[in-house]
Amino acid sequence: MRVAFAIHSYSSHSGLARDLRKIASECARRGHRVRVYAMRWQGGRLEDADTVLLPVAGVRGHVRQRRFADAVQRHRRGNPVDLLVGMNKMPGLDGYYAGDVCFVAKARGQRPRAYRWTPRYRHFAAFEESVFGAEAATEVLTISARETDIYQAVYGTPSRRLHALPPGLERRCGQDGPSRGAARAVLGAADGDALLLFVGSGFVTKGLDRGLRALAALPETLRARTCLRVIGADRAGAFERLARRLGVANRVRFLGGRDDVPALLGAADGLLLPSRNEATGTVILEAAAAGVPVLATANCGYASYIAGADAGVVTPEPFDQRRFNTDLERLLVSEERAAWARNGRELGRDQRLYAMPREAVDLLERLARRRRTASRPCCPAERRLRESGSAAGALADARAGARCGRLRGER
Repeated sequence: MRVAFAIHSYSSHSGLARDLRKIASECARRGHRVRVYAMRWQGGRLEDADTVLLPVAGVRGHVRQRRFADAVQRHRRGNPVDLLVGMNKMPGLDGYYAGDVCFVAKARGQRPRAYRWTPRYRHFAAFEESVFGAEAATEVLTISARETDIYQAVYGTPSRRLHALPPGLERRCGQDGPSRGAARAVLGAADGDALLLFVGSGFVTKGLDRGLRALAALPETLRARTCLRVIGADRAGAFERLARRLGVANRVRFLGGRDDVPALLGAADGLLLPSRNEATGTVILEAAAAGVPVLATANCGYASYIAGADAGVVTPEPFDQRRFNTDLERLLVSEERAAWARNGRELGRDQRLYAMPREAVDLLERLARRRRTASRPCCPAERRLRESGSAAGALADARAGARCGRLRGER
């Protein structure tokens, strides 16, 4: 099988890139030829894959994404593959790894109605419909039951095209790295400190401000011995200023992106993920498997695992900062901490949590066999793309569809 993956931006610190790396490695292990398309690349190249960088120009992000989709299709025509799998949404995909939340649902819930008339909205809605629309043909590898329900509510995606995958945890989280004491030293935690970790790029989406406010709201004696370490590749300036305004800057340290997070998890006394939008939140499962109590918001896709295993605290939606503040204090001082850690380690013994790469490649192999024996039907946007070789053409077609009310709920 010859399989190509397309991702807008590859960074070794990104959860989406980590998932791509796992799937590509499993493909190569089975003897398949792997190609990866990207606009930008940060970190080491994949050993078992051909990397094709397709940098494109454009002031606005959605313009660059449209031009990247065009470039991928042009390269594929000259260098055929059996499958093209998107890690981001774009027209012309055979498969899509659904690692992101539904754009249209998020825009409806968080933006004024006038936003739906902007070029940016029309672009993302059209590209999303080219994957999830009822008439599309893309097979979708889903990793969140919650987001799958949302996509189907918005687009009416047929269930036959949706294929649920289990989580894809790193093996032996918190066990292959330095000792707990050495790891705490790496993270700058003093003896006797309660060490909290926040892990994730995209500080706004993942709710770092919520975590800082909860830290500041702790009782004084507890706050004085609690430190927060922020790991993630994002701009920290606004959050450093917020920490100073809240009076907790001396308890917070920003460590940037790191590749050794799974090995360091065992050093923590708790992990926070107060996300506003989170398709999965793999790090909360990795933390639980390392015996670290977790505090997450209920809209994290994998929060149900934490609640089901009783491996920490899940703050319900809609989010309330005062409730989250109370939940953080409980995470740090509750007599349930030992049970949460024990339950998390037990959850980590479930081999199903590590099966995503294997099941994903099983599905891709079946899809490739089916593609070889049957001509693939095209939705209007994809047909336009194949005929014109232009994502702009597909976008125009989908815009026309949106004006006719094809996006559910837009009538």
